[in-house]
Amino acid sequence: MIVELGHYALVLALAVSLIGTALPLWGVKTNDAALMRMAPSASLVLFGLVALSYAALTKAYLDSDFSVLNVIENSHSAKPLMYRISGVWSNHEGSMLLWVLILALFSGLLAWFGRGMPQRLFAAVLAVQSSITAAFVLFLLVASNPFTRVAPAPMEGRGLNPLLQDPGLAIHPPLLYVGYVGCSVAFSFAIGALITGRIDAAWARFVRPWTLVAWCFLTLGIAMGSYWAYYELGWGGWWFWDPVENASLMPWLVATALIHSTVVMEKRDALKVWTILLSILTFSLSLVGTFLVRSGVLTSVHAFAVDPERGLFILGILILFIGGSLTLFAWRAPLLKQGGIFAPVSREGALVLNNLFLAAATAAVFIGTLYPLALEALTGAKISVGAPFFDATFLPLMLPLAFILPFGQALAWKRGDLLGVSQRLATALGLSILITIIIYAATWGGPVLAPLGIGLGFWLIFGSIADIGLRAKGHGVALSVALRRAVGLPLSIWGSTLAHMGVGVSMIGVACTAWGVEKIVEMKPGETVQVGRFDVKLEGAGLRNGPDYRENFARFIVIDGGRVVGALEPGKRIFTGRTMPTSEAALLTRGLGQVYASVGDVNPQGQIAARLYWKPWVLFIWIGAVIMALGGFLSVLDRRARIAAAVKARLPRAVPAE
Repeated sequence: MIVELGHYALVLALAVSLIGTALPLWGVKTNDAALMRMAPSASLVLFGLVALSYAALTKAYLDSDFSVLNVIENSHSAKPLMYRISGVWSNHEGSMLLWVLILALFSGLLAWFGRGMPQRLFAAVLAVQSSITAAFVLFLLVASNPFTRVAPAPMEGRGLNPLLQDPGLAIHPPLLYVGYVGCSVAFSFAIGALITGRIDAAWARFVRPWTLVAWCFLTLGIAMGSYWAYYELGWGGWWFWDPVENASLMPWLVATALIHSTVVMEKRDALKVWTILLSILTFSLSLVGTFLVRSGVLTSVHAFAVDPERGLFILGILILFIGGSLTLFAWRAPLLKQGGIFAPVSREGALVLNNLFLAAATAAVFIGTLYPLALEALTGAKISVGAPFFDATFLPLMLPLAFILPFGQALAWKRGDLLGVSQRLATALGLSILITIIIYAATWGGPVLAPLGIGLGFWLIFGSIADIGLRAKGHGVALSVALRRAVGLPLSIWGSTLAHMGVGVSMIGVACTAWGVEKIVEMKPGETVQVGRFDVKLEGAGLRNGPDYRENFARFIVIDGGRVVGALEPGKRIFTGRTMPTSEAALLTRGLGQVYASVGDVNPQGQIAARLYWKPWVLFIWIGAVIMALGGFLSVLDRRARIAAAVKARLPRAVPAE
């Protein structure tokens, strides 16, 4: 009965989303206040219905209701509670229901917190959100129904995909989905603005917090996915340029550009066309990622579905929303009035340059990801585009961007003094160059670009600190006064500083991987292998049972300077539900580096194949991502921006676009 209730709630959600799309839009067109007031109520009801549907599917998983096909294929009665809960979204149908739930959640939050917005814009934005929800609810009901029953019900399920039975995968998809789906709010604001003609600085203030929230969660989701791949797949790498990894990176890059563009629009009422286009492209790339994962065009450890019919349905959604939005943009954008004028050397000019680099980097990733798929579809030829292509196209765009970033954040609005900024940043630049020279001297004969990457990372950190110092300390100001000023700076300034510092920290971590040590060996119990500064000794092997798996494991002890500092127990598991083997890597953290071990099969001579690594400073990669996200959340909490948006919303309406 609970399952049927969930299915029925989804059908009602489709009806409510269609009503929440059509009637408010008609109200916007006819200026009917009563119809426009229906938009927030419809959004809140929609969220309640989708939440009820999701709760029903979760209940089926918790109860191991094997009369539901989705539960049979992705659950097992012996599965731990955490993986029963995460199993709901660790499959195609359940993950799409989670996608719709987050869509409805954002609609509900927007309906609750956006009541200070102009009524026509508010109704239009909510209507666009409802239309997106309607499309995906229809997709669930027609092509991906998570509530399909089977009779007779089997006694046991197949169990969750073993690769997904991991705490990281219990966290990664929800974080990533909040990021993906959060981009829909910026998209809805853009379409709502094009429909109503309200595109001004107040609009930018409305859209920026939602974009920041999406960006923060997307950052954390990508970082969590990277760390999961690092320790779960047993390859020892943190990024593989997998097409699905790229599908999450592209909207992140464009969302980063969008955040910077909204800053210019807030401050100078400029870059309107650029900001609207970025709002559309951010969510469009999220939809492209959804298509890649669920269309069957990719074979990836990340892919959820291999059904071409589902892919065609999602392709139709792409054509509808991406094609429709770009058509509307092409029609309305030429009518937008120009905003404030600024000199090329200014904060605005630096942000434009920043966005051009990010757009070019996104284009490089987009081409490298989709060109092989397009070539195969058109000619049948198969080519592989991997790390060499992306290293040769993506990195040359990001390194100059990292260098100019501290200059850009220190320039004044409208017209800046590049020479003066250079003088103020001379200490930060000098320290970064000194660190680079020291690392080159200490590692002479080693990697050439790694010291440069570390130097650029420190340049971003020191440049961000210098920016705070310049804002807080005036001429002749005492240190105590400067510290009080720094503490009193708006949260948005501290947020951007932390985000830029986080980029620098991650860059240092990436550069340090160049000094990693890898050993692929075959060992017998009692043998020792040197990995970096550590001696790794194989003590023995054994067999153990888990809740729903059997594991062959090996035990290594790690010795540093003659002293045992820890143990590693990597293994290979066979899950009873799917009889599928997985590798389970083991990690030993020493400082900010890690000793990493994974094992393979035992050869006829009784030797165990092992892959051993020492990865110095590798944790900086993910610590930097957390710092970036923290900076974004601080910017969202800036009370000054929220008050300014509310005040501007009460001012007389901006001149329409037409």
